[in-house]
Amino acid sequence: MKIYFITACAMLMLFNIMSSQSVKNIDEIAPFSEGLAAVRQGDQWGFINEEGTMVINFRNDIYWNKDADTSKDDISGVRWPMFKEGRCLITKNVEEDVPVFGFIDTKGNVVIEPELLNVYPFKDGYTTAVLFEKAMKGKNEFNLNIYEFKFHDVMLDTSGEIIEFFNRRYNIQMTKKRYQRPTIGVKRLSDGLVAVHTQDQGWEIRNITLNK
Repeated sequence: MKIYFITACAMLMLFNIMSSQSVKNIDEIAPFSEGLAAVRQGDQWGFINEEGTMVINFRNDIYWNKDADTSKDDISGVRWPMFKEGRCLITKNVEEDVPVFGFIDTKGNVVIEPELLNVYPFKDGYTTAVLFEKAMKGKNEFNLNIYEFKFHDVMLDTSGEIIEFFNRRYNIQMTKKRYQRPTIGVKRLSDGLVAVHTQDQGWEIRNITLNK
């Protein structure tokens, strides 16, 4: 009986400690979206749930932009980290500090590796983006690796599977001084209907088949 009483007291003390825990030293709090809100400490973001419990620890790859143009629908308009259809943007720099983007899920797992130069938010399980690929071609006369950069407008689902490749993109300079974020050349209009932009012919309406 004595052992049971001590154990019960210990459990009660632990519950009180856990109940009184709070997230402190926060510099910024983003709006709630899909039951989670981003909180910032310095340059790192984490996520709390609606009970105030930290569910994704602070990390430095979460994307945000205090100078975002919130009238834009693509990367340029992302002010705070927010979940859309269970996905939140992350970023890293490649080549000469050119940013690429991917997504985590609500547990903080990376589900889409950063390899997108621009992307719209997910809607009904899909989004469109500009995909960056780096492929090794061989070695030069000095035995240094030679790489080829490829860019495509694509549609992908929330798992990262490429549903469709559209136009190949050119003239994207992957150096910090010359890089300009490309616009996305595909817009999803409705289920099975997209607008595709070509340099010479403008926008074209196309039908596609989506598996649901």
